[in-house]
Amino acid sequence: MKKILFLSKGEKPVSTRYRALSYFSTLQENGWSVAHMGLHEGLAGKIAILQAARSSDVVVLLRHGLVFPFLPLLRKCSRKLVFDFDDAVFLKSSGRPSTVRAKRFDRTVALCDRIWAGNHYLAERVKNITSKTIVLPTSVDLSRYQIQAQKAADTIDPVWIGSSSTRKYLEAILPVLEQAALNVPRLRLKIIADFSLQSEVLEIVAVPWHSDTEVRELKNAHIGIAPMPDDSWTRGKCALKILQYMASRLPVVSSKVGANSEVVHCGKTGFLADTEQEWIESISSLAKSSSLREQMGETGYALCQQHYSQEACVKIMMAQLDALNS
Repeated sequence: MKKILFLSKGEKPVSTRYRALSYFSTLQENGWSVAHMGLHEGLAGKIAILQAARSSDVVVLLRHGLVFPFLPLLRKCSRKLVFDFDDAVFLKSSGRPSTVRAKRFDRTVALCDRIWAGNHYLAERVKNITSKTIVLPTSVDLSRYQIQAQKAADTIDPVWIGSSSTRKYLEAILPVLEQAALNVPRLRLKIIADFSLQSEVLEIVAVPWHSDTEVRELKNAHIGIAPMPDDSWTRGKCALKILQYMASRLPVVSSKVGANSEVVHCGKTGFLADTEQEWIESISSLAKSSSLREQMGETGYALCQQHYSQEACVKIMMAQLDALNS
């Protein structure tokens, strides 16, 4: 049986859950023995990783560039080494350049046999380093979304899912949502996260994020929103929020940024909004028409099923693994 080893900072990060752990059962069904190990700082942990890499057919390193001497040692121990990334990890999280991160990233990429980039912007970043790059979108497990929605009948709930790290994006759009609430009196913002916001104009309901409840809370909303500024960091994002909304059969209103503008088909699965007025008009249009919400939600789900489901993306992964082992 062929062996594949995934390496990341741990099992909790979103990238590990969506780009590694979620594929384990499918990989096993296709004849792969699958393992995950955390990139521990201690010497004993690194030795254990090198030993595991030596006995694996493919090693997939998620997101994090490595440094000397561990990087060349991992390269030497790995029959085939893949680098998978779904963020602009060569930059600071502010989007500003980082010489240290960029050098570490470039050295790691140069030593790998394949690069799996989460979107075209990320793939473009490595084209001058290696031609062995493909776009492997982040995917969603649609089987988790086959539950019955129970939407509120007396409110229209735009929903945002995220964490404190991206809270600033939601805070920036809050005044616009408050303005939209003047046009749609029943508007109520739903936040699925580890924080809440306050507003004197817009009713806000905060729901703590939990893996066991996130799908139910999403499906019970009416509109998915994904506000983001346009900068070098956000262009590296892989539209996970939008995919979760589409999997929940929600129409989407998103900023026209990076992969978001690739995934959202404006006028079909939702709206792309650049200006405050476009945000207000998009939310108001969806809030006032249940048939439009349903139509866009179903179209978005079909698109997600075709291009961003686990079944669709694992085919790309399996083709890559077959090519590496041919």
